[in-house]
Amino acid sequence: MKRALIVIDVQNEYVTGNLKICHPDLMTSIPNIEVAMDAAADHGVKLVLVQHIEDEGSPVFARGSEGAALHSSVADRTPDLLITKQGVSSFAGTQLEQWLRSEGVDTVTIAGYMTQHCCAGTARDAAALGFTVEFLSDATGTLDLVNPAGSISADALHISVLVTMDSEFAAVATTEEWTLAVEAGDTLPASNLWDSTGHARVPGKHEELHKLMREVRAGIDSDIASEEAREFRNTLYVGQGASAAL
Repeated sequence: MKRALIVIDVQNEYVTGNLKICHPDLMTSIPNIEVAMDAAADHGVKLVLVQHIEDEGSPVFARGSEGAALHSSVADRTPDLLITKQGVSSFAGTQLEQWLRSEGVDTVTIAGYMTQHCCAGTARDAAALGFTVEFLSDATGTLDLVNPAGSISADALHISVLVTMDSEFAAVATTEEWTLAVEAGDTLPASNLWDSTGHARVPGKHEELHKLMREVRAGIDSDIASEEAREFRNTLYVGQGASAAL
């Protein structure tokens, strides 16, 4: 196994600009990104920095603007590869895939912003290209979204992406878990779609879990309901063996 850490769009726009990240908060995600980069440097993991650049005059990430500049937490690093992009995925229109293959990298680790856009887009493309993908839950982040289709809070959006990633596309882990795996040369455990939908095949349990989830969304005793849902999820698979990934 040979890893590369891909740190995506850690730019001023997301820290002090028009798209300030709010979950996980910047006091969480930025230090964890730094910890991940330190671990990469200490253990021979390749570092890729990705910078999103839009045309001059764009309201965000405009070429040459302060918002488009890399944030100080990453700007002083010396990456093995620095790429600029205009698309969502770090693979779109860049040399990333070619470079990873030339370096013998088979596993990519995703950190940076935003969880559901460039991080998820890069992770999905990496998985489709045959790379093993890791996704750092506390070294990524997003903000609330509101548009004609509806609205979603940053925390709900973030967790929905993490659950989706772990169901099919990536092993989701905290920075600490990832760092320990890097130090030990271990792979990270990942779920799959079959296991992630196990509740749907247990008579009566799907409805029970769905009711709890509705209570969470409605804000009715949300903290209690969330804990009950977690406990239910953790006990649901007791005694079940490993299942083949879909």
